[in-house]
Amino acid sequence: MSCQSAWLESPVGPLLLEEEDEALVRLAFLEQPPVDSCSPSPLLEVAKRQLSEYFRGARQHFDLPLKPSGTPFQQKAWQALQQIPYGETRSYQQQALAFGGAQYARAVGSANGRNPIAIIIPCHRVIGKNGALTGFAGGMDRKHLLLQLEARFR
Repeated sequence: MSCQSAWLESPVGPLLLEEEDEALVRLAFLEQPPVDSCSPSPLLEVAKRQLSEYFRGARQHFDLPLKPSGTPFQQKAWQALQQIPYGETRSYQQQALAFGGAQYARAVGSANGRNPIAIIIPCHRVIGKNGALTGFAGGMDRKHLLLQLEARFR
Protein backbone atom coordinates (compact mmCIF):
# COMPACT_ATOMS: atom_id res chain seq x y z
CA MET A 1 0.00 0.00 0.00
CA SER A 2 1.30 3.43 -0.94
CA CYS A 3 1.09 6.40 1.45
CA GLN A 4 0.39 10.01 0.63
CA SER A 5 2.83 11.03 3.36
CA ALA A 6 6.37 10.10 4.25
CA TRP A 7 9.15 11.36 6.41
CA LEU A 8 12.87 11.81 5.96
CA GLU A 9 15.60 12.19 8.55
CA SER A 10 17.72 15.22 7.64
CA PRO A 11 20.47 17.43 9.09
CA VAL A 12 17.70 19.80 10.26
CA GLY A 13 15.64 17.05 11.88
CA PRO A 14 12.81 14.85 10.61
CA LEU A 15 10.85 16.22 7.66
CA LEU A 16 7.24 15.36 6.83
CA LEU A 17 6.31 15.22 3.15
CA GLU A 18 2.73 15.03 1.89
CA GLU A 19 1.32 14.66 -1.59
CA GLU A 20 -2.08 15.14 -3.11
CA ASP A 21 -3.12 14.50 -6.71
CA GLU A 22 0.45 13.55 -7.67
CA ALA A 23 1.95 16.84 -6.42
CA LEU A 24 3.85 17.74 -3.28
CA VAL A 25 1.59 19.84 -1.02
CA ARG A 26 3.58 19.96 2.20
CA LEU A 27 7.08 19.72 3.59
CA ALA A 28 7.14 20.44 7.30
CA PHE A 29 9.65 20.17 10.12
CA LEU A 30 8.95 17.61 12.84
CA GLU A 31 10.37 17.36 16.32
CA GLN A 32 10.47 13.56 16.18
CA PRO A 33 9.91 11.01 13.44
CA PRO A 34 6.43 9.54 13.05
CA VAL A 35 5.70 5.83 12.93
CA ASP A 36 5.58 4.54 9.34
CA SER A 37 2.76 2.20 8.43
CA CYS A 38 3.06 2.02 4.63
CA SER A 39 5.46 2.63 1.76
CA PRO A 40 5.86 6.14 0.30
CA SER A 41 4.34 6.77 -3.12
CA PRO A 42 6.69 7.01 -6.12
CA LEU A 43 6.50 10.83 -5.98
CA LEU A 44 7.41 10.88 -2.29
CA GLU A 45 10.33 8.52 -2.98
CA VAL A 46 11.61 10.96 -5.62
CA ALA A 47 11.13 13.88 -3.22
CA LYS A 48 13.06 12.05 -0.49
CA ARG A 49 15.89 11.27 -2.94
CA GLN A 50 16.09 14.87 -4.15
CA LEU A 51 16.11 16.20 -0.59
CA SER A 52 18.86 13.75 0.38
CA GLU A 53 20.88 15.00 -2.62
CA TYR A 54 20.26 18.60 -1.53
CA PHE A 55 21.54 17.89 1.97
CA ARG A 56 24.67 16.22 0.53
CA GLY A 57 25.31 19.28 -1.65
CA ALA A 58 24.64 17.32 -4.84
CA ARG A 59 21.41 19.16 -5.80
CA GLN A 60 20.71 22.87 -6.04
CA HIS A 61 17.34 22.74 -7.84
CA PHE A 62 14.33 20.55 -7.21
CA ASP A 63 12.34 18.98 -10.01
CA LEU A 64 9.06 18.08 -8.36
CA PRO A 65 5.43 18.88 -9.06
CA LEU A 66 4.32 21.33 -6.36
CA LYS A 67 0.81 22.34 -5.36
CA PRO A 68 0.98 24.62 -2.33
CA SER A 69 -2.41 25.76 -1.09
CA GLY A 70 -2.77 29.49 -0.48
CA THR A 71 -4.21 32.81 -1.57
CA PRO A 72 -3.24 34.35 -4.91
CA PHE A 73 -0.90 36.74 -3.06
CA GLN A 74 0.75 33.85 -1.19
CA GLN A 75 1.10 31.92 -4.45
CA LYS A 76 2.86 34.89 -6.02
CA ALA A 77 5.16 35.25 -2.99
CA TRP A 78 6.05 31.55 -3.11
CA GLN A 79 6.77 31.77 -6.84
CA ALA A 80 9.12 34.68 -6.11
CA LEU A 81 10.89 32.59 -3.46
CA GLN A 82 11.63 29.95 -6.07
CA GLN A 83 13.51 32.57 -8.10
CA ILE A 84 16.08 33.18 -5.35
CA PRO A 85 19.22 31.30 -6.46
CA TYR A 86 20.71 28.55 -4.32
CA GLY A 87 23.17 29.93 -1.80
CA GLU A 88 21.89 33.51 -2.09
CA THR A 89 19.60 35.54 0.13
CA ARG A 90 17.13 38.36 -0.41
CA SER A 91 15.60 40.73 2.09
CA TYR A 92 11.87 40.90 2.67
CA GLN A 93 12.07 44.38 1.19
CA GLN A 94 13.76 43.10 -1.98
CA GLN A 95 11.15 40.38 -2.30
CA ALA A 96 8.39 42.97 -1.77
CA LEU A 97 9.73 45.10 -4.61
CA ALA A 98 8.71 42.29 -6.96
CA PHE A 99 5.15 43.04 -5.83
CA GLY A 100 5.39 46.72 -6.67
CA GLY A 101 6.86 48.28 -3.56
CA ALA A 102 8.53 48.00 -0.18
CA GLN A 103 5.15 48.57 1.49
CA TYR A 104 4.41 44.90 0.81
CA ALA A 105 7.30 43.66 2.99
CA ARG A 106 5.08 42.66 5.94
CA ALA A 107 2.59 40.90 3.67
CA VAL A 108 5.45 39.06 1.96
CA GLY A 109 6.83 38.06 5.37
CA SER A 110 3.42 36.77 6.37
CA ALA A 111 3.10 34.78 3.11
CA ASN A 112 6.58 33.34 3.57
CA GLY A 113 5.64 32.27 7.10
CA ARG A 114 2.72 30.30 5.68
CA ASN A 115 4.81 28.53 3.05
CA PRO A 116 3.60 24.92 3.20
CA ILE A 117 6.57 23.44 1.31
CA ALA A 118 9.67 24.45 3.26
CA ILE A 119 13.16 24.07 1.76
CA ILE A 120 11.88 23.27 -1.76
CA ILE A 121 10.14 26.65 -1.78
CA PRO A 122 13.14 28.31 -0.12
CA CYS A 123 11.70 30.79 2.38
CA HIS A 124 14.87 30.25 4.44
CA ARG A 125 16.69 32.44 1.87
CA VAL A 126 14.82 35.57 2.96
CA ILE A 127 16.47 37.67 5.66
CA GLY A 128 16.12 41.11 7.22
CA LYS A 129 17.32 44.11 5.20
CA ASN A 130 20.21 44.54 7.67
CA GLY A 131 21.35 40.95 6.98
CA ALA A 132 19.91 39.54 10.22
CA LEU A 133 18.20 36.18 10.25
CA THR A 134 14.55 36.86 10.93
CA GLY A 135 11.34 34.89 10.92
CA PHE A 136 11.31 31.24 9.96
CA ALA A 137 8.48 28.86 10.79
CA GLY A 138 10.98 26.00 11.16
CA GLY A 139 12.99 27.91 13.76
CA MET A 140 16.06 30.10 13.54
CA ASP A 141 18.49 27.22 14.16
CA ARG A 142 17.15 25.38 11.13
CA LYS A 143 17.24 28.53 9.00
CA HIS A 144 20.86 29.09 9.99
CA LEU A 145 21.78 25.47 9.19
CA LEU A 146 20.10 25.60 5.77
CA LEU A 147 21.89 28.83 4.84
CA GLN A 148 25.22 27.40 6.05
CA LEU A 149 24.67 24.23 4.04
CA GLU A 150 23.98 26.21 0.86
CA ALA A 151 26.96 28.51 1.44
CA ARG A 152 29.24 25.48 1.85
CA PHE A 153 28.16 23.78 -1.38
CA ARG A 154 27.61 26.85 -3.55
